[in-house]
Amino acid sequence: MDELNNLFLKYIEEGFYPGIQWQINIKNKVLSGKVGFNNLESKIPIKENAIYRIWSMTKPVIAVAAMQLIEQNKINLNDPITKYLPEFSNLKVLTNQNGPIQEVENLKRIPTIKELFLHTAGFSYNFLADPVGKEYDRTRLFNSDFTSLEEEINILSKTPLLFQPGTSWRYSVSMDILARIIEVVENNSLQHILKEKIFIPLKMYETDFIISENESNRVMQSYEYDPINNKLTKLISDSQKIGNYAYPLHEKNYARGGHGLFSTINDYAIFAKMLHDGKTKDGQNIITENSLKLMTTNALHSKHFPIEISSIGVVKDDNYTNDLKAYGWGLGFRTLMNLKRNNNLGSIGEFGWAGAASTYFLVDNTKQMTAILMTQVLFGNPNLKNDFYKFIYSNLE
Repeated sequence: MDELNNLFLKYIEEGFYPGIQWQINIKNKVLSGKVGFNNLESKIPIKENAIYRIWSMTKPVIAVAAMQLIEQNKINLNDPITKYLPEFSNLKVLTNQNGPIQEVENLKRIPTIKELFLHTAGFSYNFLADPVGKEYDRTRLFNSDFTSLEEEINILSKTPLLFQPGTSWRYSVSMDILARIIEVVENNSLQHILKEKIFIPLKMYETDFIISENESNRVMQSYEYDPINNKLTKLISDSQKIGNYAYPLHEKNYARGGHGLFSTINDYAIFAKMLHDGKTKDGQNIITENSLKLMTTNALHSKHFPIEISSIGVVKDDNYTNDLKAYGWGLGFRTLMNLKRNNNLGSIGEFGWAGAASTYFLVDNTKQMTAILMTQVLFGNPNLKNDFYKFIYSNLE
């Protein structure tokens, strides 16, 4: 696998990334490697057991936890969110998606749990170029190290939706709302629920919302790529920057549904491999295969295609590509639907997700393969993930 390490080394030498760690699991074979540094300032080499802020790779974990509740008939996909979160009872929607945040109208109906999974409920994200995203940023939604998930969802409930539920697709804070529903239904903290229902059964002992003081040195330093000065920098705190999101190391009450977890590449590989059949290594059931099929099969109407995440500041020049144009969306995962639009790479049904700091994973059931990429750069060069994907499907067929 020297070829892949050498490929990634170029990204480090050109100043795009501090360090990169990768792992590919094919059937019973494990391929892995790492290049670069845990911290550019100290030049400490990347650690085998490095810990990463996995950002939105938290979402698939939440999706599995929510699907467990559906299997137990504790919640239903068609339930309105107000059944569990009455604070959304006065929710409004913008009259015009590009209009003022004050110009609102009544909802035709309340968003459902299924629409939270699918990102079709009408919510947005702080870093997206729409009035709702700007309002989230103004209210500093999810910017605090110390607020509970309940407190943040209360703040969120006062902002109108971007569109009527079910009428469009918008990547959003909906998984945070779903996480809060999990807490309400289970009458317990998200931290405890995930540990008891997912992490302990899978022996994912290094995945959590909190890092102990004596393990802090294992956490890879986070950076942001500054395209103006063409270099890595500390996180930029301009308005509507994802780096404004809180992501504390040692706050024991901190939990979120859309980001917030820390993990290692080996821990997340355990989770990814579980997604083949829903079972732990010793055969304990985490989730049924029927549920997994539902989660990893496109559930979006054709009117929503192509799906796309357009962050503030993204320049759609000749070099821009929408890396979701070949994908649909299931209950928590992107899922590959069109090989031609994916440069004839991959397998139909390949699924997974990624994180804001350039982390990435995929699961390919047809090849009994999982692949994970870990690093820590916001607005990182997307070619890193593209080269990883191309290498996998060009060399490991």
